[in-house]
Amino acid sequence: MIKHVQQIAQELSQQPDKVQAAVELIDAGNTIPFIARYRKEATGSMDDQILRQLAERLEYLRGLDERKETVRASIEEQGVWTEELAAALEKAQTLAEVEDIYRPYKPKRKTRASMAKAKGLQPLADWLLEQFPKGEPLKKAEEFINEQVPTVEDALAGARDILAETVSDCADLRTKLRSFYLKNGSIVTKAAKEEDSVYSGYYEFSQSVGKIAGHRVLAIDRGEREGFLKVAVQVEETKALAICLAPFLRNQSESAQQVRTAVEDGYSRLIHPSLEREVRNTLTDQAAEGAIEVFGKNLRQLLLAPPIKGKVAMGLDPGYRMGCKVAVVDPTGKVLDTAVVFPVPEFKRVEAAKKTICQLIEKHQVEIIAIGNGTASKETEIFAAEVIRELTRPVSYMVVSEAGASVYSASKLAAEEFPEYDVNLRSAVSIARRLQDPLAELVKIDPKAVGVGQYQHDMPPARLAAALDGVVEDCVNTVGVDLNTASAPLLERVAGVTKATAKNIVKYREESGAFTSRKQLLKVKGLGPKAFEQCAGFLRVPHAKEALDATAVHPESYPAAYALLEACGYEAADIGGERIRQLPATIQQMGESTLAEKLGIGLPTLRDIVSELLRPGRDMRDELPAPMLRTDVMKMEGLKPGMKLTGTVRNVIDFGAFVDIGVHQDGLVHISQICDKFIRHPSEVLKVGDIVTVWVMQVDTAKKRIGLTMKQPQ
Repeated sequence: MIKHVQQIAQELSQQPDKVQAAVELIDAGNTIPFIARYRKEATGSMDDQILRQLAERLEYLRGLDERKETVRASIEEQGVWTEELAAALEKAQTLAEVEDIYRPYKPKRKTRASMAKAKGLQPLADWLLEQFPKGEPLKKAEEFINEQVPTVEDALAGARDILAETVSDCADLRTKLRSFYLKNGSIVTKAAKEEDSVYSGYYEFSQSVGKIAGHRVLAIDRGEREGFLKVAVQVEETKALAICLAPFLRNQSESAQQVRTAVEDGYSRLIHPSLEREVRNTLTDQAAEGAIEVFGKNLRQLLLAPPIKGKVAMGLDPGYRMGCKVAVVDPTGKVLDTAVVFPVPEFKRVEAAKKTICQLIEKHQVEIIAIGNGTASKETEIFAAEVIRELTRPVSYMVVSEAGASVYSASKLAAEEFPEYDVNLRSAVSIARRLQDPLAELVKIDPKAVGVGQYQHDMPPARLAAALDGVVEDCVNTVGVDLNTASAPLLERVAGVTKATAKNIVKYREESGAFTSRKQLLKVKGLGPKAFEQCAGFLRVPHAKEALDATAVHPESYPAAYALLEACGYEAADIGGERIRQLPATIQQMGESTLAEKLGIGLPTLRDIVSELLRPGRDMRDELPAPMLRTDVMKMEGLKPGMKLTGTVRNVIDFGAFVDIGVHQDGLVHISQICDKFIRHPSEVLKVGDIVTVWVMQVDTAKKRIGLTMKQPQ
């Protein structure tokens, strides 16, 4: 344990005692959000992302230990355990190194070497490896001729097979070659068939293993799976063979020539194919981790997009044959009205659609319209802009991603939430709510379906799901949840709340009425003291008799919060008021450290309490730039090079970012066009939801491609 703590502390640049505390908290069953928010003193204020990295690394190192023990037990059982093996296994830092050590002792399927050994040719192989200067291999091989080994050449060939496998199983050699391949190898791709495809850029392609971008690796992998590409890892063979020969070749004797032949065979037949697979797998794993990280960052920004609160919203789910589904929801997301209209000109019902939409807007005082970006979105956006121009009251619209809306609308969850509505109308409700509160609505959808990643369908499903679920959990707990309005899907993302417990909370609310205090949570079936400790601070009860129940102050810190108020001359009634704004100045005069010590809490907890007393129930999303709403629409044909536009970043990927500039088709800002300085990844500068100024570089209406730049033209 101590060794792991030291290693993780060094890797994450954290203090060992803080890492030790975090490990103990995780092992005790505490959730990451709870540790990040309410155990800052113990961990040195590590945030949720650092804590998740720590937990993942800890799991890997413990898994490594378990594998070492399994390997040790297996080798000991074979009676060949040595101090040298013990030292090598202790030194191994990765699972790959452990497997290299285990390779010679791992039970193998039938191989050429195992068959040669069964014929009694191991002594001949050992003799050849000695490379006696005056030894005569042909003469020595005669000693091994029998019914199974009829000729001298058969004997030597079998001995060479044994040597080839010995070379392949050499752990030190594989370590050196692995490093050589990763530093000097190249990924080379060629066309597998004469047919144009999206992979045509890789029909004659080569790039070094150390420099190839993750998105290229994933594209090549997919192209190979779909039968369009042939892929190989190439290295300078003479240098690779020199590395292989160095530990085995001792002189220029006749036996040495047999060893050379065996080494060359072992390299081409066993080592190269094995290392080629390893390198490909390593690149794929690294690319997948990179893609998952980018996906997680994009998802975090999407979930934490500023809500548009207090407004009646209309959701439009565009469509052709089935029409455009319409739903109007009140500021809390409650459905007020629904309809189906046909705003696409070809159906000749545009005027009727306008009349219906205008009536709904006037009847319910609609202020914002959310338009899904799927099929017929462009026509629906043009239609909405025309309607807005004819209205006497101010209404604006925004095109929102409808990724996952159809999956959600057909789900069991949606059926439970809206049993009275058609599947298609449910998606319109979801689209409207996405504009009102992206977090509350998007938690109902599988994170993989929200459309802000790249190659997500090629990722290891379990790893992707775990990473994205972690992001969702962190976002929900960062913002906090209203205990009396949250849906079961939102509640189950709260630290310490299970799916069953979330349903029980909603059931308790329906049967007993709104919660009036956090303490009532303990009356919910299945929610015991440990779960209460984990979740209470993230669940808010607005207008509760206990003022702190509406804040992020944890119940365990209520005594400290009230002691702080008393020490500084304030009362509970002052929380969130004008008078308490002087609290920070009062604390500074009294001495922050002295006061924290007197209250029996650490400085991080003191500062968090003060922040909540000043602005109880603060939603950090309110401080972010508001989403960009539009009242008119542009057409792609109207774009000209050099045109200056304002847009919203919709997706950030390895090679750039896609920006919504109000023409239905998102434009691409290539990584080279984001800024004047060198950046390794677009996420260093941009994030999903950013409002940016761009200039049009080129427009290809046939292929529906728009090239943008963020560099102001000279």
